[in-house]
Amino acid sequence: MGRSIMFRLASLIAFSVISFISTLAHAGLFDSIKSSNAQPLPVEEAYVLHADAQGPGQVDLVWEIEPDYYLYLDKVVVTPGEGISVVDRRNAPSVTKDDPLFGQVEVYYDEARVSLLLGTEGARDQGELTVTYQGCWEGGICYPPVTKTVEVTDLVAASGLRWSDDDGALPEQSDTAEPASTLSPPVIPVSEQDVFADLLAGTSIVAVLGAFFLAGLALSLTPCVFPMIPILSGVIVGHGHKITTAHAFLLSLVYVLAMSLTYTVAGVVVGLFGANVQVALQNPWVISVFAGLFVLLALSMFGFYELQMPKWLQSRVSEVSSHQKSGSIWGVAVMGLLSALIVGPCMAAPLAGALIYIGQTGDPIMGGAALFVLSLGMGVPLLVVGASAGKLLPRAGSWMEGVKAAFGVVLLLMAVWMLDRILPVQVTMVMVGVILIISSVYLNVFERLGEHANGWHRLWKGFGMILLVYGAALLIGLLAGGRSLVYPLQGFAASQGGQSSAVGRARSELGFTTVTRIEQLEPLLAQARSAGQPVMLDFYADWCVSCVELEYVTFADPGVQQRLSSFKLIKVDVTANDADSKALNQRYQVFGPPVLFFYDKTGQQRPDMTMVGVIDPDDFLARTATL
Repeated sequence: MGRSIMFRLASLIAFSVISFISTLAHAGLFDSIKSSNAQPLPVEEAYVLHADAQGPGQVDLVWEIEPDYYLYLDKVVVTPGEGISVVDRRNAPSVTKDDPLFGQVEVYYDEARVSLLLGTEGARDQGELTVTYQGCWEGGICYPPVTKTVEVTDLVAASGLRWSDDDGALPEQSDTAEPASTLSPPVIPVSEQDVFADLLAGTSIVAVLGAFFLAGLALSLTPCVFPMIPILSGVIVGHGHKITTAHAFLLSLVYVLAMSLTYTVAGVVVGLFGANVQVALQNPWVISVFAGLFVLLALSMFGFYELQMPKWLQSRVSEVSSHQKSGSIWGVAVMGLLSALIVGPCMAAPLAGALIYIGQTGDPIMGGAALFVLSLGMGVPLLVVGASAGKLLPRAGSWMEGVKAAFGVVLLLMAVWMLDRILPVQVTMVMVGVILIISSVYLNVFERLGEHANGWHRLWKGFGMILLVYGAALLIGLLAGGRSLVYPLQGFAASQGGQSSAVGRARSELGFTTVTRIEQLEPLLAQARSAGQPVMLDFYADWCVSCVELEYVTFADPGVQQRLSSFKLIKVDVTANDADSKALNQRYQVFGPPVLFFYDKTGQQRPDMTMVGVIDPDDFLARTATL
């Protein structure tokens, strides 16, 4: 019976997630992928790719391009499969276009043709090519890169291979000649997130899913997942003192499954609609609603009311456990859903790589499965925490009310943390300071300890003192001009010249130029290219916590500041998440900030140096050493 209820519950969760996302889609969150008048064609119809055999070892890749669409020559990348090599490549004549995105570029209209001379090793006469290409519509839409697999046959040995219409343009290879691989295009190092995107494109499904499960375990150690622990623990604690280990584990399992199903559906939607669900949900109204939900949950922890599900569902839930508090399973499932959508997203390489794969290949099933396994890996510590909480909780004790109140405070802080993305930092500092000071009062910080006070009383009073001092520092620092939750008293340092404020140096000395539109970005890139100056693009948003960490930690490091002193620094502000922000995200395939992009002194983008998420100063210096 229990398994049947769990199956029905999982189905209900999946249905709820799909309905929720569909409602948001129809409400207009995905309007950015539509044109107000003419509609761009699907990429498969705008560019029709096929391979034409021209003789032994020779094949032409041909794109039939619809009118008003064009294909970038430098975005056509051919990667040979196992056992074959690209001995030579010839591109059909192209035309020069003054592109609004990339400047002067070579493009194809109507038809593009790339001729390849392919060699093979051993006796095989067929193989596969992985072809990646990218193009734009004259109506103002640029497609993300598309990757397809092309079957090729009639291959011959690479040794001595030459064009059928050539009288010797390619030198014949001998035993002493350089290996054939030296004639292939140089291998460009890939960035961290591209490693995971390429991994997904591998042939072994088991290896792919296993790697993403391990990546999920790694993500569970990041600060992005930590907020889920108090949320889950708070929900478990809120079910009273009779909770058992099995019951706690069941609640944890429901929480993790709801989180995993939400990630999976979100990944599939990305593949189907070509939009980023996580970014779409950064709408201020959506954030406000979810923050309000956390406030309501916090008030329930304080005992103002008790959340229950409808009466007609209570009988179904009671079948799982006769000792279960009504509403528990449903509440945990909803919290898992909300955590995945708002609290959980961590723009580290594995998650970004999965989304890149889904968006480029259009394989929502494999991408969804990868995200499901990834989120299961992220949920393993949550299962341990949940089960341990149930095991360690005493069966009775008035202290439970205090713990519930403590988790209520945590939920309030989580609501403020989400609102920090859309509210001025001054307002956030006031809210956090007030919450911490009031919490210290309830921890009896102003009352004298009795002579027989035990260690726990002393510990909690010490903790209350910490909350009081930090809360007061926030309010005092705000009055002194401070604008940081991490460095609340930096206003005092700024008033003395800022010599002791690393953050002040980071902001004043690095000298970022902020842009919010592509039209603002292009002249800056051209200026840096003319001056022979390397460029760093920093995709940033006010609601991005990791962006703040990157600024206050990495960019405040003296070594990083010294390295960037010769760079043209451009901050791409996508806080508004409007049409201009989405155009910038689309150009660089950004699924969410922070992301750092680099250009060398010649104006060429260095994709191997792209950095997703927060990176520590030493790693930053090591990866930018060649610029």
